Amino acid sequence: MMANRPGIDRRGFLKGAAAAGAAAIAVPTVVPATALGRDGATAASERITMCAMGVGGMGTGDLNGFLGFREIQVVAVCDADARHRDRAQKLVNDRYRSKGCAAYPDYREMLAKGGLDAMMHALPDHWHALPTVAAAKAGLDIHGQKPFARSIREGRAMVDAVERYGRIWQTGSQQRSDGRFRFACELVRNGRIGKVHRVEVGLPTGGGGGSTAPKQPPASLDWNMWLGPAPKRPYQGFGPHWNWRWIMDYSGGQLTDWCGHHVDIAHWGLGYDRTGPVEIAGQGVYPAEGLYDAPTAYNFTCTYTTGVEISVTNNRINPQGTKWIGDKGWVYVRRGRIDASPKSLLKEQIGPEEIKLYNSGGHKRNFVECVKSRKTTICPAEVGHRSISVGLLGEIAMLTRRKIRWDPETEQIIGDPEASALLNRPYRQPWHL
Repeated sequence: MMANRPGIDRRGFLKGAAAAGAAAIAVPTVVPATALGRDGATAASERITMCAMGVGGMGTGDLNGFLGFREIQVVAVCDADARHRDRAQKLVNDRYRSKGCAAYPDYREMLAKGGLDAMMHALPDHWHALPTVAAAKAGLDIHGQKPFARSIREGRAMVDAVERYGRIWQTGSQQRSDGRFRFACELVRNGRIGKVHRVEVGLPTGGGGGSTAPKQPPASLDWNMWLGPAPKRPYQGFGPHWNWRWIMDYSGGQLTDWCGHHVDIAHWGLGYDRTGPVEIAGQGVYPAEGLYDAPTAYNFTCTYTTGVEISVTNNRINPQGTKWIGDKGWVYVRRGRIDASPKSLLKEQIGPEEIKLYNSGGHKRNFVECVKSRKTTICPAEVGHRSISVGLLGEIAMLTRRKIRWDPETEQIIGDPEASALLNRPYRQPWHL
């Protein structure tokens, strides 16, 4: 085993959240990698013992991906829903033909047992920060799903923890590991479309609805633990393993769900991975009724010190994907498609002396290799944080209905205390970063 290495409306949202607590539960012990039924192809001393947190739909997909690596030994799973927990535990045990995988309802108990090198998580957005900071402090490397964090202050705390404790981080912004996206960004970075003055980013359009009637939580679900640091509220049957995305206590809808993809690519093509805009202005459309309160439509523009503008809208305004517009042409890319003007750009070759961007050879594979080499991943913490910060600043501009002036160096909103208060999301007690 590798050693550890050093349902409210806009007005309600602006008022912040309230408090309550959650308790820990006793759980089994982590089983060391050498006790599990793996073949001898990878020496036990070279195996990376991993835990998996948040093992619903996306989490199960990520778990299956990591189970495919010989270097990885999954020894524990964690989820607030016993159905998901038990299913993931069985998946791991069946893969290894053993009964060595431990299952936990509370990540604090899992981390306290020790014996871990890495963690993967695919949690609701409001749960990204606490386990990340705790895992980094415990000496774990982390593969975390996008969006990086639910608030800018949470994101900065996560980046600081990863850097303070010398951890490897990979954001699940897997488009960076797709050759089509990399080539589009290389065309832009190498001046093929001239000086870029505007980027158009299109994200999915959201939807409203959802019943506000309180319901009894499923017997398998620890609802209080699922809520965690979010405001206390009754279970309302919104499908906590998917439709939480449309409730602003937990996420920002399609805006924050997809900024970690297409805005991330916009930044990559511009070379803006570690900075941000200086002005953000726009408007959003919010549901007038129902449980879901995340914006169904959005249209805001971010201006950078270079004068470049990034327009972020739902896909009824900008087509879904990323389009860089320069004085000599444009390049557009989305999943499964790349286009350009002039068309001849698509046949260009990037020369040996030109800018060639990070070629990961596979997103999860890149994480595994970087855990071993201690090199930076293709989407490290700072980059994931800066990508989602654009969406979170757009959210603040839309909620306050005014232009936001932003200092990307200090990460402070200038001259607007009300907007500045939205850089953080209050945690209910006893949770705290």
